Amino acid sequence: MGFNCGIVGLPNVGKSTLFNALTAAGAAVANYPFCTIDPNVGVVEVPDERLQRLAGIFHSKKVVPTTVEFVDIAGLVKGASQGEGLGNKFLSHIRNVDAIVHIVRCFEDPDVVHVSGTVDPARDIEIIETELILADLETVERRLPSVEKKAKSGDPKSAAEQAFLQRLQAALAKGEPIRGKSCTPEESRWLNEIHLLTDKPVLYVANVSEADLGAGADPSKETAHVKRVREIAQREGAEAVVISGKVEAELIALPKEDRAAFLKELGLSESGLDRLIRAGYALLGLITFFTAGEPESRAWTVSKGTKAPQAAGKIHSDIEKGFIRAEVMSYSDLIACGGPAAVRERGLLRVEGRDYIVQDGDVRYFRFQV
Repeated sequence: MGFNCGIVGLPNVGKSTLFNALTAAGAAVANYPFCTIDPNVGVVEVPDERLQRLAGIFHSKKVVPTTVEFVDIAGLVKGASQGEGLGNKFLSHIRNVDAIVHIVRCFEDPDVVHVSGTVDPARDIEIIETELILADLETVERRLPSVEKKAKSGDPKSAAEQAFLQRLQAALAKGEPIRGKSCTPEESRWLNEIHLLTDKPVLYVANVSEADLGAGADPSKETAHVKRVREIAQREGAEAVVISGKVEAELIALPKEDRAAFLKELGLSESGLDRLIRAGYALLGLITFFTAGEPESRAWTVSKGTKAPQAAGKIHSDIEKGFIRAEVMSYSDLIACGGPAAVRERGLLRVEGRDYIVQDGDVRYFRFQV
């Protein structure tokens, strides 16, 4: 899997519409709050034309793309952390995701009621962020008593963890998210154990009308609502993507062969899903490498900076344990040369050891012995 993300937002911002369009999962959609009761999960193939071209070069019988998992929970409302609405009940379902996708309503539509009466992205973002902060505060305060008890017994590690949790508690109580705060390796381990929501990177999705979608190619034509979302994302070091749930829903309903023409009519070169996935990869610092051959061509996702043995472990733990070397061709060399034999003839096949850092587009064969 490439990565997984939890979708959050107020009710009636288009969360479930976008989820349906992005995953074709058929989640319930209706014009009233809390339509999503149970969390919906959808798995989407990551579009990558490189994989298809590799499959053609290697005459692969099977093609396996990497995937992204989306988890859509009930819309959050102001006061969710105190039991208002339904969303807070399901926050536990997104505590283990890699990133938060925050859907922000940037369209006006009198037929779709806004829970706060008006469209105001900054206010809506603040409401959701506050509820996530309060949920995290509750998590930290539940954790503290057991750690304090161990600290009182004289355990130095527990005393250090107690001090760390108290710092988190103080920051959250002041309304500060945890993401971006510096931690020691030990503190990072403690932080990972409690899965705080505001420690996760955020990808903002500005959900716009069809009429406003084309403006994304020209920032000067973007609406004030979209500009505000981008400003907030930039300030937080987050990513922002402009998508129209309505357009994505129309797109997914078309036969695959007609989708490119539909996008071209709108002045777009790619779908909202493609833009969202690319932004997610950038946000999380992810890259793709490939394994290719006649039986199968497959895409694999790893973090930038991953070394060859750990990349091999994505395929199977035995390959990582018994790693000997990796034979590497770059995707660009394969395309330029026309095939693996020509890559070898030109001396472009590389043999890399344990310290080799995987690059995006590597086509790899791992030698190992168990």
